[in-house]
Amino acid sequence: MAPASFPRSSVLLLAQNAVQSLIPSTLVSQVEALLGSHRIQDAADLADQQRKKVEGNIRINEDEVDELRYVHQRIGWQLFSETLFEDAGKNLFNGDTDPRLLISYYPDLRGDLFTSDDTLDVFSGVAERMPSEASVDDIIVYNLVRNYSPHLSPNTASAPPTVELHRIMSMAAHDMLESYLRKCWIRRCVDPKAVPGSHPAYPVVDTVYAKILAVNAKTSELAALIQDERSEIVATEIEPVLIQHSQFDALTTLYQRHGDARKLLELYSKVADGEYQTDQIRDPLESITTLLAAQKDRALTQQWALWMIKRDPERGLKLLMPARDTGKRREKPEEDLALLEQVTEASKEAGQLFLEYLVLQRRSSSRELHSRLANVLVDNLLDSAGDASTLRLWQAKARSFATSHDVSFLRYFATTTPESRTKQDRLKAAFFLQRSDLYDCAAVRERLAQSQWAALFAVEIAILDGKLGHHQEALKALVHDVRDEVSAETYCALGGEVVPPKMVQASVGDSLGPVWTAWAARAAAGKKTVDEGLRRELLRILLEVYMGETDAESETRAARLLNAQGVNLEVVDVVSLVPPAWPLKTLSTFLTRSFRRTLHARHEGKLVKAISAGQNLEVKDRSWHVIRERGMLIEEAEDDGSGDGDVEEDVVDEKAALAAAGQDVDEHVELGEAGWTEPDTADVHVTV
Repeated sequence: MAPASFPRSSVLLLAQNAVQSLIPSTLVSQVEALLGSHRIQDAADLADQQRKKVEGNIRINEDEVDELRYVHQRIGWQLFSETLFEDAGKNLFNGDTDPRLLISYYPDLRGDLFTSDDTLDVFSGVAERMPSEASVDDIIVYNLVRNYSPHLSPNTASAPPTVELHRIMSMAAHDMLESYLRKCWIRRCVDPKAVPGSHPAYPVVDTVYAKILAVNAKTSELAALIQDERSEIVATEIEPVLIQHSQFDALTTLYQRHGDARKLLELYSKVADGEYQTDQIRDPLESITTLLAAQKDRALTQQWALWMIKRDPERGLKLLMPARDTGKRREKPEEDLALLEQVTEASKEAGQLFLEYLVLQRRSSSRELHSRLANVLVDNLLDSAGDASTLRLWQAKARSFATSHDVSFLRYFATTTPESRTKQDRLKAAFFLQRSDLYDCAAVRERLAQSQWAALFAVEIAILDGKLGHHQEALKALVHDVRDEVSAETYCALGGEVVPPKMVQASVGDSLGPVWTAWAARAAAGKKTVDEGLRRELLRILLEVYMGETDAESETRAARLLNAQGVNLEVVDVVSLVPPAWPLKTLSTFLTRSFRRTLHARHEGKLVKAISAGQNLEVKDRSWHVIRERGMLIEEAEDDGSGDGDVEEDVVDEKAALAAAGQDVDEHVELGEAGWTEPDTADVHVTV
């Protein structure tokens, strides 16, 4: 450490009680004298000369540096009190004045960054001579009053010249502070030791500097400051200023740096609602969607999805209905129902789409959800029928189908009806009523049957009758009311289903949306086994329905059914159903084929029986030699003399006896072969 530097004296005066010295004036005393005589510029020049001298030294003397800092601060605060702000800022910066000390005179910028308990270390001589006013505005007012009162009327506060001068001086004061803080920021950036969090002044400097940039609309500099990782801006202090001056892009960057997703969402929502007017955020709803997708917070996503559904149902539902949802998440019916209620309250249409998602894509097994969807689809169906134009269109389709068709009614309806919301509603209702087994079929059927358009919905009612096991009613409705023989025969083939899965997939296409398309594809991929007994019974019922009419068309349909499904019908059942008036030629083909099948089955049975008998003889022939070679086991029971009645069994093996007599037990000759002679035998003695 360099030794302290004190003024040197060449003249000493020794007195009786003291020693006096004649020394030159110090820098501090000279500057104080110049400032006392209001020669501020001379004091500043003297300080600059001393600074250059100190900077030119090879070794830095800390006392000289502190002395130089003191005089620069004294000069700076003197200039500041006299509203010479530009020169004041230069001297205060050269004197390493703590920026918080300067910021304290700007209450509109310091906000709550300071408290009454905060303290700073300041030279005592500087602290005694700092401006006593509370703010820079008070300093300006004091100088205006001192210089212009009472020369301006009515007073310096309202006279136009002083008002304009006050404005100019206030701008100069803020410009000086901006320049001062910019220098502090640049010095920090080049100082490797100035790491974030290493000094309590850094957050104050960064926050106030950001406020000034926002007020002056220096957007690019503000963005660079906020994006810099070294900045320590206090978000709660800068938020009101950024909002007031519409610096929403900077505010967005600030929230992103702090990772404050909730405040960022609130900002986007206020821009979307028009509370904040800005062109910097072009699509706030898309920004909300992107942010929520990155958060992976289910509760937060649901909260903002409900908010968005009220403004953009499609985007809001995308948040609740992820495209890659496989439906494998553990079911929580209570949570799903609660969320469904909230979505429906926000938007009825969105509520239906979300309900379809839960049931069809998430594959919920909740009976409550399935029943709700069934009732919603029936409500839409009845509402569509209530529209006069839709009702006329559907009635016309029913009449045209009854006169000429070669496909099922629903297939005909799907391919010939123009695309519309009502068409989609009817197809959705029919497909869901057919494929789902978890809703109350009886209640839904009652609603349709009691409506004034019950005749129009004969197909839908037939679907429900099939699920309830009312096969007679279902087939009668399809044959007599709808004139849909294709669906009636499909009903029998599938064991009570009017709409086959593949027809659902072919009819849906992309018109009903991705949820219904995926659901139809899964339904078509599944396989259902139909009980043969049920199929035969349904065909018999259908034949009975056909034969219940005496017209030529019914006779033709019955004959066609007999020819196509005769293999599943019993002759006795058919003959008992045939009306007496029918000619024999109507049944000739069916009877011929039935008798032929019966005869074929009988002949086939005889052939199988004969083949089985031959196979049995072959097995007996092969097994005879094996049984003969194994010989016989002789078992004898004899009393062992113990008197307790126990019997000891001795077993004699004929082959072992033959081997003992020298005979080859493996030799054998087929009976009837030429040259065969009776082999020699040996006596077998059994020792007891």
